[in-house]
Amino acid sequence: MARDYAGKCLDFRKNCGLSMGFILIIIGGVTAYVKVKSEVESYPGQMVNLSCEFMSSEGIRLTQVSWIWEPKEGQRENIAVFHPQFGDSYPVSALSGRVRFLHGSLENPSISISDVRMTDEGKYVCEYATYPSGNEQGTTTLVMLAKPKNTASVVTVTEGTSAVVVARCESANGRPEAEITWETQAAGKEARTARAGAENTVTVLSEYRLVPTAEDDGRDIACVVSHRTQGAPQILRLKLSIEHLPKVRILGYDSDWYRGRTDATLVCEAIGNPEPTNITWKTASGPLPDTVQVRENTLTVRRVDEAVNTTFVCEAQNRLGASTEQVTTLITEPRASPSNTGLVAGAVVGGLLGLLLLGGLAAALVALGRRRHRGYRGNGGPGPFGGKKANKNGAGGGGGNNNGPIYTYREGEPGTLTEKANDLQLYGSTPTAHDILLSSEMDEAERRKFDRLTQMEDIEDEDEERYDHFGGSGPTLHIRRHDDMSGYLDDDMESQRDGSIISRTAVYV
Repeated sequence: MARDYAGKCLDFRKNCGLSMGFILIIIGGVTAYVKVKSEVESYPGQMVNLSCEFMSSEGIRLTQVSWIWEPKEGQRENIAVFHPQFGDSYPVSALSGRVRFLHGSLENPSISISDVRMTDEGKYVCEYATYPSGNEQGTTTLVMLAKPKNTASVVTVTEGTSAVVVARCESANGRPEAEITWETQAAGKEARTARAGAENTVTVLSEYRLVPTAEDDGRDIACVVSHRTQGAPQILRLKLSIEHLPKVRILGYDSDWYRGRTDATLVCEAIGNPEPTNITWKTASGPLPDTVQVRENTLTVRRVDEAVNTTFVCEAQNRLGASTEQVTTLITEPRASPSNTGLVAGAVVGGLLGLLLLGGLAAALVALGRRRHRGYRGNGGPGPFGGKKANKNGAGGGGGNNNGPIYTYREGEPGTLTEKANDLQLYGSTPTAHDILLSSEMDEAERRKFDRLTQMEDIEDEDEERYDHFGGSGPTLHIRRHDDMSGYLDDDMESQRDGSIISRTAVYV
C-alpha cells in the first residue's frame, strides 16, 4: 500500500506536498502503521461504517487524521478532518451532512456514512500526519451493491427458415452487472448487451435466437441469472411459443372392421399453435355414410357394412390454415367368436378321446372274453376240453338236438357209463367230457350258475363259428361220437396230473 502511494508521489510538488515526508523502509519490505478494511459492501439507503486505527504510536507523534474520498470518476475530496486541539471538521463535499466520526480520537478515527448512495462508491483513504515519520495511510474500497430485478419472457414467432429472437432475459439495475446463461434443448445462440441504469447501476439483456420449427414449439427453455447479491443463481423457466399449422393424427382403426361390427370409432387428434378451432370429417369420395355419427372430434360407425368400406378424411383448422389426415378402412367377413371356437374344439377333442377310450375298452373286453373262453370253457372253444361246436345240421356231433343223453363217469364203477337225465338242455349242443365231469360234481346252486355262464358262452361260440367258417384258423378238438358208449369212456379218457381228463382218441384239426 505504501509502495502504491509512493508511485503516486513521483510528482512530489503536485500531488504530495512538503508534508509527505518519507516512507519507513525496513529490510525485507514496507510496513504501514494504519489498519483498515480493504473492502466494504453496502446497499443504497443503508449506513456503512469505515474503520481506521493507528497500530503503534511509540516514538511517533500523531498530529492529525483525515478521510479522503476518491470516486471512480472525478477529483479527490476531503470529507472529514480530526485535530486533537481543534476537533472534527467536515469540508463541503458530495457526502456533506451524511458523514461523521464515530469516536473522535486520533487512535480510532472511524467514520460512518448514512443513506449511502450508489454514487458514493469509490476509495476512502484514512491518512495520518505524524512526526517524525510523516504521513501514513490506509485505503478502503466501498462497493455499492444493488440487487437486480430479473425477468424473462418468450417471443411468439411463426415457423420459418431464418433465425429470430424466441426468448428474452433481463437483469435490470444491478450492481455489479449480472451474468446470464441459457439452458435448453433447442439449438440456438445467445446475444448479450449491457447498458447503464439508474444511479450507477447496470442492466443486462440477453436474447436467445434460433430458426423456429414446429418441433421446438412448447420446448423448455430456462434463463439463469447469477449475481453477487444472490445466494444462488435464479432460474426463470419458460416454454417456447412457435406458431405452426395443425398436426393431425387419426387414431382407433385396428384393421379389424368386419361386417356386422358395432360402434367402431375413429378419433381425430389435432395439435397446433394457435389451438385448432374447427375439426371436420368427410370421405375421400364425398359425404359421410348414413351409418356414421360424428361428435366433436370422434367418428362412430354404428354398424359396419359395405358403405364404410372407404377412406375417411379429418381436417383441422387454425388461424394459419388447415391440415388433413386420412385412413382407409377395409371391411372383412365376420369371424367366429373365440368362445364358440373354443367350445367346438373342446367338444371335438373330447369326442375323439371318448371314442378312443371306448374302442380300447371294447378291445380289452373282447380279448378278455376270448381268453376266458379258450381257457376253461368245455363247450366248443379251443380250451383243453372243448371241441368245435356242432352246427345246426348236426355236424360235429349232436346236431341241434338238446335232448340227447348225458353220460357220467363213476369212479366206483370202472368201465361203465351211466345215462343221466338231460340236465344241460340249456347248452344247446352235445355235452363234452368236461361238461359231463362238471355236471356230476356240482350242487344245485353251482349248476344253475354254470348253466347261465355256459349259455352266454354258447352265444359267443356262434359268432366264432361264423369266423371259423370264413377262414378262421386254430386247432379244434372234436370228440368222436359212438353209438355204443359202453366201455368207451373208460378206455378213451385219460386222467392228467392237474386233475383234468382228456380223450385218447380225440382228433385235432
